[in-house]
Amino acid sequence: MATDRNDQPPSGWCASPNAIRLRSALRLSRRNTLMGVAAGAALGGSAWADAPGTSVTPSAPLMAPDHFMALSRRLTDRPALDARIGAALLDELLKVDAKRPQQLRKLHALMEKTRPKSGSAFAREAEKADPAFRDVIREILAGWYRGVANGRVVVYRSALMFDITKDAIFPKTYAAGGPFYWTSKPPEVAPPTGTPALPPIKLVIEPT
Repeated sequence: MATDRNDQPPSGWCASPNAIRLRSALRLSRRNTLMGVAAGAALGGSAWADAPGTSVTPSAPLMAPDHFMALSRRLTDRPALDARIGAALLDELLKVDAKRPQQLRKLHALMEKTRPKSGSAFAREAEKADPAFRDVIREILAGWYRGVANGRVVVYRSALMFDITKDAIFPKTYAAGGPFYWTSKPPEVAPPTGTPALPPIKLVIEPT
């Protein structure tokens, strides 16, 4: 099975937040070990940096936050998004792959060049320009709509998937109203009429 550099198959984009939390808990011991090793390396590097005659040149930002927000607004077709959520998503997306920072910058440059009229039009144009953009776009959208980026639950209640259905469905563990609210008839919802801009991926249903 094909996996990314985090040993996570593409079907992980469809995994539930609860399943992701469970996987994270199982990896906790190994993560703590790695963090301990990394901390030791960081202390060693810090001592080297403080030594006389050495200097550290700050690197350029991997991706400008305002560029990521502009990219996100275009892909989601929303005029405004929460910058705090965007910063958290960007922080995780930059860790997905060593190529991600450059791909995100190129995707933003393409958007600035083509000035697409909609997120769907931009997704199709981006895939034609570089097929690798398909996964990058899916990761951005999964982050905003599901609240999950790089296998981590970044946000839950404010994920856009709940905003779409907030007039009829509430997130798990959230009550939708007073006692016996579920006995009233739910509002009518018109079926969607749009078509996907990118080819579908296999949906994997996991227990929650």
